[in-house]
Amino acid sequence: MDHLIDYLLYALAAVLLFFILFSGTVAYAGMIDTERALASEQAVQERERAKALLNRQDVAKQMQSMGVSPRDVQGRIDAMNDREIRVLAGKLNSLPAAGAAISNNDLIIIILLIVLLVLVV
Repeated sequence: MDHLIDYLLYALAAVLLFFILFSGTVAYAGMIDTERALASEQAVQERERAKALLNRQDVAKQMQSMGVSPRDVQGRIDAMNDREIRVLAGKLNSLPAAGAAISNNDLIIIILLIVLLVLVV
């Protein structure tokens, strides 16, 4: 009986040792180039710019009148990856300044379409 308990304890110790040795994760460190760091920072800024545009009262009111919750759109913007945010920012940058040729309704529809298209793709 004592030999059985000793055997079980040794077996348990071996299994625990196995899990300790082979279940750990390995971390790799490396240098990040300047372009990569700037691209990441630019994506953060573009994301904040899109959120700021959607936080405008006139935009939020128009989205609500269309049945779209501004909070849902904010969540979708948060879920976008950096490439999708760059595409959205590019579309926003291509819009005319001061609404000269585009109304707020058109702007909201464009933003919603871009967000929906990016999420579908």
